[in-house]
Amino acid sequence: MIIVVVYMAASVGLGSWIGRKQTNTTDYFLGGRDIPWQAVTFSIVATETSVLTFIGIPAISYLGNITFLQIVFGYMIGRLLVALIMIPAYSEGKIETAYHFLGNRFGQKMRSIASITFMGTRLLADGVRLFATAIPLTIIIKGSGFLGGLTDGQFYALSIVFIGILTMVYTYIGGIRSVIWMDVIQMSVYIGGALLAVLLILNRLPGGFDGVIEWAADENKLRWLYFGTDLSLREFIKAPYTLFTAVIAGSIFSLASHGTDQLIIQRVLTCRDKRSSQLAITSSGIVIFFQFLIFLLLGAMLYAYYEGLSPEQLGLTRADEIFPKFIVEEMPVGISGLIVAALFAAAMSTLSSSLSSLSSATVLDIYKPLFGKDKSETELLSISRKVTLGWGVILISTAIGFIGLKGTVVEVALGIASYTYGGLLGVFLIGIIDKKTKQIDAIIGFVTALIVMTVVIATLKIAWPLYTVVGATTVIVVGLMSSKFGFGSESKTNKMTE
Repeated sequence: MIIVVVYMAASVGLGSWIGRKQTNTTDYFLGGRDIPWQAVTFSIVATETSVLTFIGIPAISYLGNITFLQIVFGYMIGRLLVALIMIPAYSEGKIETAYHFLGNRFGQKMRSIASITFMGTRLLADGVRLFATAIPLTIIIKGSGFLGGLTDGQFYALSIVFIGILTMVYTYIGGIRSVIWMDVIQMSVYIGGALLAVLLILNRLPGGFDGVIEWAADENKLRWLYFGTDLSLREFIKAPYTLFTAVIAGSIFSLASHGTDQLIIQRVLTCRDKRSSQLAITSSGIVIFFQFLIFLLLGAMLYAYYEGLSPEQLGLTRADEIFPKFIVEEMPVGISGLIVAALFAAAMSTLSSSLSSLSSATVLDIYKPLFGKDKSETELLSISRKVTLGWGVILISTAIGFIGLKGTVVEVALGIASYTYGGLLGVFLIGIIDKKTKQIDAIIGFVTALIVMTVVIATLKIAWPLYTVVGATTVIVVGLMSSKFGFGSESKTNKMTE
C-alpha cells in the first residue's frame, strides 16, 4: 500500500506542477495547440486504455480466446479513416471541440445537441470505467484487513471516492497539458507493470513460455481468427468477435470513437498542425494493437497458471477479479505494489481525460457561445475549473451507481458508447459529404437514430460493434431523405467560419 500511496501522491504533485501556468481556455483545454504528436499518440492510447483494459481484457481471453484481437484490426483501419476524412475537416477554421465543427457546418443547435449527447455517453461509459478501477483497490484493502467491517459495496464506494478526488486535483489545476504529459508517464508505468506480470507468471509455470503456449493451444486459447461460418444468421449478428463484425463494424466504431468523441479529438486538436494530428491518430493504432496483444496473452497465461479453473471455483464473483487476485495473492509485496500502481496509472489517465473533455465540451460548446460571449479569458478559465470539479462529483456519483454491475465491464462500457456513437458519426459524415444538408435535416436524422437504437437494443440482440453501424446508417439515410424531400425548411450556410 505504501508504494501505491507514494505513486498516487507523486502523480498529483507532478501533474499539478506540469500544468501550473494556465492563463486562458486555449491553454487549459488545448494545451496552447503546441503538444508534440508523439506525446499525443501515447495520450490517446493511455486515455482509451483505462483499468478496463488492465483487468477486463485478460478476463475476456481467460474465459474465451484471443478473437478480440480481430476487432483491433478494425480499430486500426478506423483510425486511418479518421486521419483521411475527419482531421482535414477539423483543420478548417479554429475548431475548439469536436462539436464546434458541427456548429460551423449546421448551427449552434446541432452543436449543443451533439455535445450534450457526448456528455451523457461519456458520463455513463466513464462511470463504468471508474467503477472498474475500484475492483482491484477493494481487493487490496480487504486483503490487508483494513476497514474489515465494511461490506463489498461500501469498499467499492470508498475506493471510487478516493481515486476520483486525487485525479480531480491535478486535472483542476493543470488542464489538458498536465493530463497529456501525465498520460505519457502513466502509460509507461502500466505497460511496464503488465510486462512484469507476464514475466512473473512465466517464471512460476513449469516449461516457461513454451509450456504456456502449448497449454494455451491445447485449450484453444490462441485462436484469433473466427469467421463465424458455423453460426446461424441470428447467432452471427449476436457474435461480436467474428471476422466480419470485428473488422467492418470495428472500423466504423473506431471512426466514430476517434473521429467524433471529444475525449479523443481534444488531444488531436492540441497538435501543432494537421499532419501532426494525422500522425498521432494513425500511430496510436499500431501502439494499441501491441497493447491489446499483451493483455490478451496475459489472460491466457493466467488461465494456464490457474489450470483452467472458473472464476467461481477461484472464489471470485466476476471474471474481472482474476488478474487483481493474482496481483494480491501471488506476487511479492513490493512487486504487487508496483503492479497496483500501474493499475492506478491507467485509471487516473482515463479519469483525468474524461474530466477535461467533459468540462471543455460544457464550457466551449454550451456556456461560452450561449452565455459567456462577454466573459474575459480569466473569467472563463475560472469557470472552467469549477466545471471540472462539478463533473468530478457527478462522475464519482455515477460510478457508485454502477456497483453491482454484471458482465465484463469492458463490454458494458463499449456497449454504452456504441449506443450514441453511430448517431454522432452519421451527423459528421453527412456534414462532410453532402453540402446541401441543413441543420434541421441533421437533427431529424440524429433523433431518429436515437429512437431506432433504443428499439434495436430493447428488442434485438445484436453484437455491440453493430450498434454504431445501425446508428450511422440511420442518420445518413434519414438526413439525406429529409434534405431531398424538404422535410425541413431551415436554411443555414455551409461555409466554414472562423
